[in-house]
Amino acid sequence: MAETTKFSRARSWYLIRRRRKKMLENQWAGGAVLLIFTAVALLLANLDCTKEAYHHILETPLGLTAGNSIFSMSIEQWVNDALMVVFFFAVGLEIKREIIAGHLSNIKHAALPVAAALGGMIVPAIIYSSLNAGTPFEAGWGIPMATDIAFAIGILSLLGDKVPVSLKVFLTALAIVDDLGAILVIALFYTTQINLLMLGAGIAILIALGIMNRQGVKSVPLYILPGIAVWLLFLNSGVHATIAGVLLAMMIPTKPRFHKKYFSYKVGYFLSEFKLRDHAGVEVLSNDGQRDSLTKVSQIAKETISPALRLEYRLSPVVTFIIMPIFALVNAGVNITSISDLHIFGTTQGMGVFLGLVLGKPIGILLFCWLTIRLKLGLLPEQANWSTLAGVGCLGGIGFTMSIFIDNLAFGGTPYVDPGKIAVLMASLTAAIFGTVVLTILSKKGKTATN
Repeated sequence: MAETTKFSRARSWYLIRRRRKKMLENQWAGGAVLLIFTAVALLLANLDCTKEAYHHILETPLGLTAGNSIFSMSIEQWVNDALMVVFFFAVGLEIKREIIAGHLSNIKHAALPVAAALGGMIVPAIIYSSLNAGTPFEAGWGIPMATDIAFAIGILSLLGDKVPVSLKVFLTALAIVDDLGAILVIALFYTTQINLLMLGAGIAILIALGIMNRQGVKSVPLYILPGIAVWLLFLNSGVHATIAGVLLAMMIPTKPRFHKKYFSYKVGYFLSEFKLRDHAGVEVLSNDGQRDSLTKVSQIAKETISPALRLEYRLSPVVTFIIMPIFALVNAGVNITSISDLHIFGTTQGMGVFLGLVLGKPIGILLFCWLTIRLKLGLLPEQANWSTLAGVGCLGGIGFTMSIFIDNLAFGGTPYVDPGKIAVLMASLTAAIFGTVVLTILSKKGKTATN
């Protein structure tokens, strides 16, 4: 009876861990969590019983004191200038992997998503700028340029086999290039007055890390600890601190300590050793020799994965299920005082953001894809057509995380921050609905035509 109870408990724990792992690996789950935290933020910012406490908490200073030195920022600043550095670091790792060995490593395969991303950034920026040139809102031209990869890929995943795998790969590559474009825009156009001494010191550390990489140093702590210093220097340099996260990611080694042939040989040797050390009736826990063999296999396996890839795998669930939801909780809580606040077409700012994301994104993506294919520089994804590409283009209009981040940079400290966020939220919701409806209808038509 006791053995049955133990087995039942063990099986229950196994099933719970398996379901949790499956949820963490599902791409839709990140978007769902982000949506929940966005709704919570909106409630906290608008309910009479919570809105005052909500804003008070965000403005609460939090810091460290060392002797006479005090380093302090508000909780909102810690999220936007520190926690988001980790987000950008993870994005940088993903960009680097895609350029070295992913969808962007082959010019022929990369041409179409790169062109689509450029069109999806340029056309929305033109639409916004044409409506807001010479107005107090003109600094927000970068807001509709971004695509939120978590929401966009999450919706595609929910559609399942209604969408070809090639389109999911296409949208992923597009979003990654889009992130790179947003990073460059932030670095070049949303930078305040530069402190060259601080910036120079940060770049010097990055160069030293690059030399370490070339010399074959693989220890992750030797990169992360100086990386914290780079973040502090960039934070005080005038260049936005999140750029430090991207640049640090470029310095992390992508080559593993051991190559795959060495891995196969050593693992085979240690497994043979493991079998020889087996004793009937003795479990691994009580067998020093077998434990030693397994430890060696584990170490070899770990060192056959590059430091960059190990960090990317470890950070992926942290970014998706902790950092991005916290960012939404802190930044999506806009105060809606009346129904007029939702009339985004009442100002050129709201019109620029909404039209840039909902219309500019799909138009830019399709136009640049057409030009690329017309010039014979790229090909349509397999099993895809212009109609399904239009649906994916609509999903590209889901801006959210990066758009809200740029809105903070463009209008921080002004009354235009919240209207910009409201426009981003409404545009992203509209783009998500449009994209889902278009792809669902087209998939049904495709099945009908096949039958």
